Amino acid sequence: MLFTAFRIAAIVEGITTLALFFVAMPIKYMLHDPLWVQIVGPLHGYAFLLYIALMAVLMRKAPWTNADVIRASLASLIPFGTFLNDGAIKRRWQTAQAI
Repeated sequence: MLFTAFRIAAIVEGITTLALFFVAMPIKYMLHDPLWVQIVGPLHGYAFLLYIALMAVLMRKAPWTNADVIRASLASLIPFGTFLNDGAIKRRWQTAQAI
């Protein structure tokens, strides 16, 4: 359940990052309409906070290495990062469940 919640949070965080960078910000700066950033920005902020909170809980349940924490943290900061990190997180969870 926790792992599924984290993966969903990662997907939402990734989608809101892409929406912010590739939709809202171009509209703001090219069309001079800040409304999209005012809507998508806070959604992304809440998704990011949820991602970090669930990551902190999950790394206690499944023993993460420092590299895992750094990779997951950096993944939340770059477009497509959470999507690319999903396979590594899934493998880490499966390894922890096998122990």
